[in-house]
Amino acid sequence: MPTPSIADIPDLWERMVRAVQKVEERLLRSTATLEAAGIPYAVIGGNAVAAWVATIDEGAVRNTRDVDILIRREDLPRAIAAMDGAGWDYAHVNQVDLFVERPDGKPSQGVHLLFAGEKVKDTDPVPAPDTSEAEQGRRFKVLNVEALVRMKLVAFRRKDQVHLQDMTRLGLIDASWPDKYPQVLAARLREILADPDG
Repeated sequence: MPTPSIADIPDLWERMVRAVQKVEERLLRSTATLEAAGIPYAVIGGNAVAAWVATIDEGAVRNTRDVDILIRREDLPRAIAAMDGAGWDYAHVNQVDLFVERPDGKPSQGVHLLFAGEKVKDTDPVPAPDTSEAEQGRRFKVLNVEALVRMKLVAFRRKDQVHLQDMTRLGLIDASWPDKYPQVLAARLREILADPDG
């Protein structure tokens, strides 16, 4: 399939803006639903990084297409019921638990769940944090920086490394931080600290 020309898409700017707005809407709707149901949760992933980065420099915030939320597995049935009432279907796709908006949402645009105290992969050196490691923001709860960095060090994909570099350049992480983590994670963080510009 040939690459489309930018000139062929008259509403390109509006589409770009709308893509960001849709992620924000999913984030706010899903967290408001969990809040209303009294379900402990924490925003994680790219949105959590963006929230912490914005406390220092809003111009350094990176957009993300994902909404990732941490909950406790024992709260999953209540979360499913609450989200169903707010117009979301529960699904398990490619070993990922998620909520997809009705009527025509896509799993790639869903709310992805991770479970507190559980490893995402069996080979992970430590499990995911608990929801108690969250801080209440004005509109939703966000995983605290120490726990968020731990999750990013465990995953350590390229995008996680970029997020850690951003947080390092802004002073959210410094040379004292490796001591907070097990040796395998500390080594990864020292790698980031040694070259925060990648």
